[in-house]
Amino acid sequence: MANSEIIRIAAATPQIKVANISYNSNEIIRMLRAANEARCGIIVFPELTLTGCTAGDLFRQGLMHDSQLDALQSIAAATSGLDIAVVLGFYLEVSDKLYNCAAVIQSGKVRGIVPKIFTANDESRWFSSGAAIPSEQDCVVLFGEEIPFGNIVFRDEAAGLTFAVEVGESLQLSAAPSSALLQNGAVLILNPTACIAAAGANKYRRELISTHSRKTLCGYISTSAGAGESTTDMVYSAHQIIASAGELLAENSDLTRKSPVTIAEIDYGKLKFQRMQEQNAFFPATPEFFAPTVGEVSLSPLRLFDFTRDRFTKAYRKNPFIPDSKEELHEVCSEIFRIQASALAKRMAHVGSKKSILGVSGGLDSTLALLVMVEAHRLLNLPRENLITVTLPGFGTTDTTHSNAVRMMELLGTDFREISIVQSVKKHFADIGHDEYLHDLTYENAQARERTQILMDIAGKEGALLVGTGDLSELALGWCTYNGDHMAMYGVNGGIPKTQMQSMVRWVAEEKLSTDPNFCSDNAALRETLCSILDTPISPELLPTNASGDLVQKTEESVGPYILHDFFLYHTLRSGMPPEKLLLTASRVFEGEYDIAFILKCLKIFYGRFFSQQFKRSCMPDGPIVGEISLSPRGALAMPSDAESSVWMEELSRLEVIYK
Repeated sequence: MANSEIIRIAAATPQIKVANISYNSNEIIRMLRAANEARCGIIVFPELTLTGCTAGDLFRQGLMHDSQLDALQSIAAATSGLDIAVVLGFYLEVSDKLYNCAAVIQSGKVRGIVPKIFTANDESRWFSSGAAIPSEQDCVVLFGEEIPFGNIVFRDEAAGLTFAVEVGESLQLSAAPSSALLQNGAVLILNPTACIAAAGANKYRRELISTHSRKTLCGYISTSAGAGESTTDMVYSAHQIIASAGELLAENSDLTRKSPVTIAEIDYGKLKFQRMQEQNAFFPATPEFFAPTVGEVSLSPLRLFDFTRDRFTKAYRKNPFIPDSKEELHEVCSEIFRIQASALAKRMAHVGSKKSILGVSGGLDSTLALLVMVEAHRLLNLPRENLITVTLPGFGTTDTTHSNAVRMMELLGTDFREISIVQSVKKHFADIGHDEYLHDLTYENAQARERTQILMDIAGKEGALLVGTGDLSELALGWCTYNGDHMAMYGVNGGIPKTQMQSMVRWVAEEKLSTDPNFCSDNAALRETLCSILDTPISPELLPTNASGDLVQKTEESVGPYILHDFFLYHTLRSGMPPEKLLLTASRVFEGEYDIAFILKCLKIFYGRFFSQQFKRSCMPDGPIVGEISLSPRGALAMPSDAESSVWMEELSRLEVIYK
């Protein structure tokens, strides 16, 4: 398969013995071999791992210095025949000065040595700053070879991965060193460090690294010295952090006398894609001496994540739009709801409209839009009677959705109206010469356009603003009737995918109605109605019901599960995943639910509709951006309406042969 652009990385803190170099090197070799067995591509050890960072004046002893170089050579030899690169803290004498360094080791060789730039006051007793190294000192002779020495950017051409190393807790002093390396092409920063354990320190460090990785769109891997260090004056935290673009992928801080390892996968392809979207946005100017002094050092191919053999240590979220924790989800839903209501209130105030109007179907989208409109009217101190709600039953309207719509409008105290479209649409069919028993696209679209015409005309008659209900998933798939439900005077749901729409309505039912007793006349009854709506299958209800009055038209039976389409949408626009990577990632994430053939079928529908339906998005109504993804043509997605999908479809045809 194609390059996955995902690499598994281990942050390791060996249980060392201070100055016992033989013991320490054996533990390092054991751990790197275990990480290689776990199919990691890189393992990062702490600062001064070979000796311990608390060796003190023993650093000046030539015997210890030379012994750790012998151990470094043995560790390098141990990597021969393995598929893992090692980042290891040690120290090195150069021109009669000692430098706290990290070695990058791969395939039996030390590929480069990076000195620490910021030395703490106590360290300066032994170590000089790497910033003071003369520019011409760009290599050292070690083990009979010239080895690059200085600020280095390491690159694997085959994998398309570039990373750099910074030693110590430089982020606490300045983000400049890593920013300079990132400006010069690094996507990952590997950080061997020695962090002191103190109350609140781990939280501070976690936030610092996560924020830095978000600002610079990088992966940041930090691993600290641990409990094996001397406790004469302090304890070291063994704090291990793996973060990517602001997301904390994995973390550990084990102060027991063990050798903790933290493993996570970093999708560096996503980082590169995000940088293309936000190029140069987050890299401040940095002093020249922080820039790489050695340039690029080429590595042999690193081991990347293999979809045929590997499993994610931390699975991608099935729904990337929804946070993992319920608490965070409720916080996100609350914020989105406020944004929607505030945006609508602003538009109504700007155009001088004292009324708003909505077609209420009893489905998810119109339900959320109605709840948002209630909140917007409260913000504007407008009476509920100024909120005109119209139910427009047609050929496919079920008793369940109709009764839920009516019940909601009654409970919310809106200006409730009911207008059947059956006879007017039949008249329209006769006018255009369409057989009303032919249930084709014309049959469906005529109903959607009739509803929009009625709503638009009432809006004009009442001086009201017509609010649209279309959501992000429907916009992505073009699952709407052009100039029918596609059109409104303002859209409040355009930034919310269908799967998140369910979370929003559930949040109102579970949280908002519990904390806002005056939201409607009977919050308990409204909660019951909202739960009924959540249990109703998603459908446009444009085809007649069966003899029992049940739905025969279910959207997800036509286009596939929305949870898959929302996954495709997010990782296409936010992660830049090409088809094969997206297919294989989805097959891992949804393993046991959907087989790869079904996912491929849905992916084909997604690409086909995403390209062919852009013309609907090109003239979509105004509406607020509420999250990471927006399809607005006004800056969020600059995509021509007649772009071809042939490259993507040809790739899917190739994949069908491989994964049939």
